[in-house]
Amino acid sequence: MPNTLPKQNIRLSWLFKMAWRDSRKNRSRLLLFISSIVLGIAALVAVYSFKDNLQKDIDSQAKELTGADLILESRKGISKAMQKMIDTLGDEHSEEKTFASMVYFQKNGGSRLVQMKALKGSYPYYGSIETIPISAAKAFQSNRDALVDQTLMLQFSAKVGDSIKVGNLNFKILGTLTKAPGQTGISSTIAPTVYIPLQYLAKTELIKTGSRLSNRFYYRYDNPSEVDAFVKKNEAKFEKEGFDADTVESRKEQTGKSFRDVNRFLALSGFIALLLGCVGVGSAIHVYIQEKLTAVATLRCLGLKSRHAFFIYLIQIFFIGLIAAVIGAALGTGIQFLLPLILKDFIPVEITMQVSWFAVAQGILLGLIISILFALPSLLSVRKISPLNAIRVSFEKSTRKRDPLTYVVYILMALFILGFTHLQMKTWIQTLAFTLSIGIAFLLLIVLSKILMFLVKKLLPSSANYLWRQGFANLYRPNNQTLMLTVSIGLSTAFICTLFFVQGILMSRVTLSSGNNQPNMVLFDIQNTQKKGIVDLTKSFNLPLMNQVPVITMRIEEINGKKANADTNNRRAYRNEIRATYQDTLTDAEKITAGKWIGKVSANQVVSISLDQRYADQIHVRLNDKILFNVQGMMIPTVVGSFREINWSRMQTNFRVVFPSGVLEEAPQFHVLMTKVPSNNISASYQGEVVQKYPNVSVIDLNLVLKLLDELLSKIGFVIKFMAGFSMVTGWIVLISAVLTSKNQRIKESILLRTIGASKKQIVRINAIEYFFLGAFAAGAGLILAVTGSWALAKFSFDANFVPPFIPTILLFGSVVLLVVITGVLSTRSVLNQPPLKILRNEGN
Repeated sequence: MPNTLPKQNIRLSWLFKMAWRDSRKNRSRLLLFISSIVLGIAALVAVYSFKDNLQKDIDSQAKELTGADLILESRKGISKAMQKMIDTLGDEHSEEKTFASMVYFQKNGGSRLVQMKALKGSYPYYGSIETIPISAAKAFQSNRDALVDQTLMLQFSAKVGDSIKVGNLNFKILGTLTKAPGQTGISSTIAPTVYIPLQYLAKTELIKTGSRLSNRFYYRYDNPSEVDAFVKKNEAKFEKEGFDADTVESRKEQTGKSFRDVNRFLALSGFIALLLGCVGVGSAIHVYIQEKLTAVATLRCLGLKSRHAFFIYLIQIFFIGLIAAVIGAALGTGIQFLLPLILKDFIPVEITMQVSWFAVAQGILLGLIISILFALPSLLSVRKISPLNAIRVSFEKSTRKRDPLTYVVYILMALFILGFTHLQMKTWIQTLAFTLSIGIAFLLLIVLSKILMFLVKKLLPSSANYLWRQGFANLYRPNNQTLMLTVSIGLSTAFICTLFFVQGILMSRVTLSSGNNQPNMVLFDIQNTQKKGIVDLTKSFNLPLMNQVPVITMRIEEINGKKANADTNNRRAYRNEIRATYQDTLTDAEKITAGKWIGKVSANQVVSISLDQRYADQIHVRLNDKILFNVQGMMIPTVVGSFREINWSRMQTNFRVVFPSGVLEEAPQFHVLMTKVPSNNISASYQGEVVQKYPNVSVIDLNLVLKLLDELLSKIGFVIKFMAGFSMVTGWIVLISAVLTSKNQRIKESILLRTIGASKKQIVRINAIEYFFLGAFAAGAGLILAVTGSWALAKFSFDANFVPPFIPTILLFGSVVLLVVITGVLSTRSVLNQPPLKILRNEGN
């Protein structure tokens, strides 16, 4: 630095020049400090760019996504008045009936539960049903032909021209279905679609009692601008008749909302990486400024005002932060092109990625705010440096009071985190929960770090081996990085382990049927006349009858005398169909939580029903409330006699509403049967026999469902790991930055040890002891936070038991500790490979 200062008022250009000159020796360190936020900025820019491009594509492809100007859908019978209205709407209309059914492939005898769509008309009016060959999409309605999803064609090695049996009719496969409006890759894997002409549906004889049928009506208008106003005008009528109305605008809004949650998750994942980076920025700048105290004090002796010294380092941080933000934004813009590849199976539109300059600007601004905001607590101390500091010994402690502006900065940090989180969350409750969770984790790690330093200082015995005493003493010496390393390593470990544990919890929820006593096949839509035949067929294959229950479809007509139009706060209770059953005893998966269970009633008794506790809370019903059920035209008054807690993870039929026996035996009903099939060959033969003899009966192969769920979770898990990777790499960068920040202090100590005769091996051991204990403590603290958080999620969110897997947990812990030790030891290798005199000369220069 120059040894003279201008006597005039200092110009801004001089401050920039001083900032440039002072940074020459430290640029690599400054870039490393701020590089900890690069990946956080990159993650957020990638997510924001993806969100902007996705919204543009949803807006531009909304018509193709919907396929019509208006869609009316109902899952209940259609009244004459409603049918009359339906027939007069639109300038062109189509009709579709959707339901689950079995399909039997004649060529190889395979069968599969599919989503059947019986279509009449020219739907879709926008976009197209894509098939191979292309002509099949329009031609299949002319004859008894079908379009079969390509996943099914591949699974059963079927070809165009083969035959499939749907109910009592055979259909020729006219084309392979590759895409339909609103269809995603994951939906076609889980519920593959088969199209048949609506005119043949009745002859299949698939629609029976209890069949869950969805009626859809598609309309095209010459003047579509009037559609939304028409829907709003008739909203009450549609709701009364049990119809949902969907327009291009509403579909656009719904699709945007569904992906808003995905974007929130991705943005929060990136934000956590950014928070880890903030820890690195704040702590590294603190050490950097501490090393500059002597230089600042010297400038103060030469007449430099404290505010000018503050601005010199603020300029440095501003430009280094700007460089980091620009690098992060550029990296994020490139990463955004990977997100559609990862999420393509979940997206119903074609993604056209391009640079989102708004997202880039957001990322750069965010990087600058974070760089300055989290560096300010340390930068503010520059204003309080006295010229006398230049002649004080380096280790003398200052007695200055805390700068009030520091508290203002801390408040701004908290408000920044709170505000950014609120932009991603739906409600303030979620925002506060997330922010408090992050805050509590920070505080716990800080407290644990303080406790560690106190215990080491007080409890380390003087009789301990010199190397151990020296290694442990480094944890509480001046310029130690114990606090920063504990927080950064602990948070990284906690986040990574929590993601690992939660993924394990989700996987365990869908692998419960692998037990020897759990069923793996479900048959439903069994009519009363078919019940005995299905049972006999099951026994003929030597399969166990593990669960047989009747199912009755009904709706709630009144609650405590109030109908749907009068009970405005509880319309959800009246809208949906309910699948209920009757039984005289509770199952192993049910437990009474309130009231009294009554298993059987006589003709003149009050019908006391039992509700699932969660369902009762959803429809705002309490014990002894009166509910009137509409059981397919027959009104049955009931009283809520008890609430049940249901273990929904058990592989058996569970119901939200259970009647006592003696009431619904004569009501129209179908039956569900569950069994366990020992092998794939027996499963295929058994399903084939069922479909051949009872074509209306649907069979769910739970092994196949679990395999599909496993694939789905793997894809979701990959997305989680992809975003978690930003936090993991950021944690690694923060770790390197933290260790290298303390490098100069450790070098000085190592030089002194080398000078008084310490060997290379001894210095390595001292450093290894320090970083091993620090890494073990920080990783252990993070692991405790992860286990606690995962247990809370398992109990309160997933309603599952949680036991951390022992070996993977130990491996995670060991890998973090090993990482800390290796990085710490390698940081001092330059000292070990040179003679002490040479290093002392370099330090003096």
